Amino acid sequence: MAQQVPIDAESVLAATGEGPVEIAAPDIAWRRIVLANVVFLGPADAGDRGWVLVDAGVGPCAGVIEKAAWQRFGEGARPAAIVMTHGHFDHVGALEELAERWDVPVHAHPAERPHLDGTADYPPPDPGAGGRLMTLLSPLYPRGPVDLGPRLHDLPADGTVPFLPDWRWIATPGHAPGHVSLWREGDRALIAGDAFIATAQESAYAVAAQAAEIHGPPAYFTPDWDSARESVARLAALCPALAVTGHGPALHGDSLAEGLAALARDFDRVARPGVR
Repeated sequence: MAQQVPIDAESVLAATGEGPVEIAAPDIAWRRIVLANVVFLGPADAGDRGWVLVDAGVGPCAGVIEKAAWQRFGEGARPAAIVMTHGHFDHVGALEELAERWDVPVHAHPAERPHLDGTADYPPPDPGAGGRLMTLLSPLYPRGPVDLGPRLHDLPADGTVPFLPDWRWIATPGHAPGHVSLWREGDRALIAGDAFIATAQESAYAVAAQAAEIHGPPAYFTPDWDSARESVARLAALCPALAVTGHGPALHGDSLAEGLAALARDFDRVARPGVR
């Protein structure tokens, strides 16, 4: 069995530069952490406890995320909560440390609970899914659970999102059993996690270049392709005007809605491994 190698996000970011917090909308900002995005939901003047963090980056990157939060909301600003789209290694890197440091609850879909309460690893990746370097390296990526203890809470069954009254969560399984996306009807804003992404995550070049392209979920860690296809169709039907995904730059406008519709229509041919 391949030995899993931890990713030291702090060292990578120190070598490559931390980069700015990117603004997608007046109250939606995001920050790339090595190869995955974290999202800050709340206006710039939200201050302490007036905003929500979505996902928690790659590796031991708590300091990087905290500095980004201070850049966005002011020094010392802490979120009201952390909401998880899912619990894969590139989304939970700083989760335990930040939850403790900030003394905040963490909300996730009940189906993700085993991966966030220390109970169960994720299934092994498929190193043959999609080819390319990032896929071939996937057996080295961590799969083990984090353990949030009593800080972990299920997202409300009615679809509401704690501390975000204008947002709803939508079940978008496939990439992970309890994967969720966040949706705001008023301006058709979508936080998609890895239900679909904005770069070819299987390609090391695309991950480095971050050119905006709509792709299906990262293939090597997607075990349920039928559910993944249904999730993309569900999101495409919303016709989002803005999307921040788990990987790649923010997407806007007609090209987003048209590209997502095309992905839903051709999903098995363009996203599902081994189908062409």
